[in-house]
Amino acid sequence: MSLSWYEASARQRVAALVDAESFEEFVGPEQRAMSPHLPLFDLPRAFDDGIVIGRGRLDGRTVYLAAQEGRFMGGAFGEVHGAKLVGLLRAAVTETPEAVLILFDTGGVRLQEANAGETAIAETMRAIADLRRAGIPVVGLVGGRAGCFGGGGLIAGTCSRLAVSEGGRISVSGPEVIETNKGAEEFDSKDRALVWRTMGGKHRRLAGGADRFCDDTVEAFRAAALDLIGRAPAFDLATLEAEQARLEDRIARFGDCRDATEIWARLGVNDPAGVPALSAADFDGLVAGLEGTTHDAR
Repeated sequence: MSLSWYEASARQRVAALVDAESFEEFVGPEQRAMSPHLPLFDLPRAFDDGIVIGRGRLDGRTVYLAAQEGRFMGGAFGEVHGAKLVGLLRAAVTETPEAVLILFDTGGVRLQEANAGETAIAETMRAIADLRRAGIPVVGLVGGRAGCFGGGGLIAGTCSRLAVSEGGRISVSGPEVIETNKGAEEFDSKDRALVWRTMGGKHRRLAGGADRFCDDTVEAFRAAALDLIGRAPAFDLATLEAEQARLEDRIARFGDCRDATEIWARLGVNDPAGVPALSAADFDGLVAGLEGTTHDAR
């Protein structure tokens, strides 16, 4: 039986994603690198601070990996959590693996460690830029319970390529944050169908914000990672200019749309209301027949 990416823990995802017995963890739980701040708020700590980092092989290729644990504080960034990710990325610049994989599962920054978490987001984005400039692809995999929100959504936007599943929501602001600031009339966080069609994997793929849509299995994410590593774009001025042009075009085409279904209709989808019910295979067939859902820039 295939392992569900959504249901699996961070350690299960890593173990099943890489070649058998090839993973070597850095700063493992035996080192007890835990948040020094959470006890001040009477909150429990985790021995790995909610993130697993290390090195492994993917179909024989050496890769560095970071996997966030959405079951611990929603995979949120704190001082230690962020330092482990930034340290891995900086080490990869020196060690030059064939790729770096980030298994996102995060709600953003921990409020209890906000300053350190925000700093980690900025340092992570800078480290990814350094990696891409060195020619090392950084591939993000999004399909966990917590999604990829807040600073995680910003980091995802700096990756070379992104793969996402049905459950892999991506957004800078989460549903509850939008509702709190703008009201339920603007965005009802309890409307799960609205949340998924606005921030979910299918919409991100159709809008060009993700490069591959996956079934909710480790096997599907593994195949996607192998494919995307080989299709990472250059990180140069031409890429950045192409990305800017793509974003300007997106605003011009869809800026007045009030719902994702309106965007899908403008993309040429004949039955926008039926998109959420499509299987991964049928959805891939739909994407293949549309224009504007793929791009070389990120």
